Amino acid sequence: MATRELKTKQDCEDFVRGCTVMGTGGGGSRYRGVETLWRGLDEGLKLGFTDIDDLADDTWIACPFLMGSIAPKTAADLAEMQDLGLTAKKYPNAIMNAIQELGDYTGKTIGGVIPIELGGGNTAESVVQAARLSITCVDGDYTGRAIPEITQITPELFDKRLDPLTGVDEWGNISIIKTVVNSQMAERIGKYLAVAAHGLVCMAGMVYSAKECKQIVVRNTLSACLDLGRAIREAQGGGKDVPAVAAEMMNGWIVFKGVVSKKEWEDRAGYYWGTHTLSGIEEFAGQTLKVWFKNENHMSWLNGEPFVMSPDLLCLVGRESGEPKTNDDVAEGDVMAVIGARAPQVFITQPKGLEVLGPTHFGFDYSFVPIEKLMNS
Repeated sequence: MATRELKTKQDCEDFVRGCTVMGTGGGGSRYRGVETLWRGLDEGLKLGFTDIDDLADDTWIACPFLMGSIAPKTAADLAEMQDLGLTAKKYPNAIMNAIQELGDYTGKTIGGVIPIELGGGNTAESVVQAARLSITCVDGDYTGRAIPEITQITPELFDKRLDPLTGVDEWGNISIIKTVVNSQMAERIGKYLAVAAHGLVCMAGMVYSAKECKQIVVRNTLSACLDLGRAIREAQGGGKDVPAVAAEMMNGWIVFKGVVSKKEWEDRAGYYWGTHTLSGIEEFAGQTLKVWFKNENHMSWLNGEPFVMSPDLLCLVGRESGEPKTNDDVAEGDVMAVIGARAPQVFITQPKGLEVLGPTHFGFDYSFVPIEKLMNS
């Protein structure tokens, strides 16, 4: 498969739109993602992504990612940031710096990057920073959606080491994590770095050969996001049911339509937790859907009964426009359609898949029921 390019600002918007849908409510700021890609175009960067089979097996590939919470800043947060001197951004391209620090520390020439997940902010960062470093961005990722914890990626399913890891925040703090005893500690340490930075820390790790990556990557997901975002835009204003078009592109289903009647949230331990309650409209009138999130959407209840759940995807989009919203942007009064879609099958077939991304991982005593079974019952 040839390299797909983002040649125009419209291409960038389409790509980020698709990534945001697939981000299941998380995956970083859509607006930051578009801004990052547009800035890359203005710099004359060649933005795109390439099928991993086109890379030589001995190419070293790193995985850059963001860790932290997307919760809004409170007045107390802003006051403490002022006291800590976290006011001037010294590293506007901190993802790029994290990749460079990882190459310097390991002594390996990094020839490519793979996004850790799909999301409007995080995936865009991988694309533009790869271009800035004149290396390849792989058309694929390690999750096929967005996830809150580093333990929930395909390298974990295949018992790959994640260390060493580097961390760079936009304020100028740089960390090297030489060794972690397990992926849970990688997650814990990274989150503490993000908490210290009052938001996000840009990290890089998981340096594998392309030969290894070919065995664990969820393939061609970036191309799928570009096609999805373009299809949504082209369906708008044309008399089509835009969310239905998006669901078809995802081989998914419209699982609910409703108004956000209540939103509850908190910023805790470096994550954005909460629940959206939707009151049904149209064919769902009189019904209620609750969607629980930890950064991303992971559990739902239809009329009080367990419904679509991780690792399957739950994506909230505008009922008319089909435009996606991250969970920090969803507000009471929003009229939404909820798209459900299958998770990448590796999370179902690999023994660790449901252990790290199923409902019991998030503290819910439910057995995972695949969405296709729910929809066909």
